Amino acid sequence: TDKAVNPTNVMGVTKRLAEAYCQALDRDAGEGTRFMTVRFGNVLGSTGSVVPLFQRQLEAGGPLTVTDPEMTRYFMTTHEAVELVLQASAMGLGNGGQTGGIYVLEMGQSVRILDLARQMIRLAGLHPDTDIAIEITGPRPGEKLHEEFFHGGEHLVETAHEGIRLASPLGADIETLAATIEALAEMAARHDDAEVRAVLADAVPEYG
Repeated sequence: TDKAVNPTNVMGVTKRLAEAYCQALDRDAGEGTRFMTVRFGNVLGSTGSVVPLFQRQLEAGGPLTVTDPEMTRYFMTTHEAVELVLQASAMGLGNGGQTGGIYVLEMGQSVRILDLARQMIRLAGLHPDTDIAIEITGPRPGEKLHEEFFHGGEHLVETAHEGIRLASPLGADIETLAATIEALAEMAARHDDAEVRAVLADAVPEYG
């Protein structure tokens, strides 16, 4: 997951609810199926990533659009993401019987999106602001300037793998979550947007 910590939009809050549900399933697993949750940032080249967007804008002659000059994001390659997710899954199976934790990948230093845009223009053999313009469009509704990977109430501990940390579980019981998700499905089927948002805010108090 990403965007699940202190979510500011519906996508983020539904990801946090999904995390909580998987945590509850894992705590309730017994000898059955285990459920591992892993948090990390943007994967380079993935659907929705800013890099393919910038590439398309470059091919069109610009401008490259950046929502805010101070916007930052964390990035990792597909290879890194897959390797660390598999590592976290394996660690979860041998974690001394602890269940319901969330594995948080070490993402290194965040990157300013404006700097990324300028670098991509230079890598194309062009000059920022001269050959290719950069347009500041303003943050979209619910968009954060900076990403967060763990909640202040989560106790974060090191693991045997230097690229992975473990956040202690914060979650409700499986019956409460199942009832909430069932209610949300019914409201969504009725296209009751306001009620869906209200129930999400009640289920995830840090949503706002």
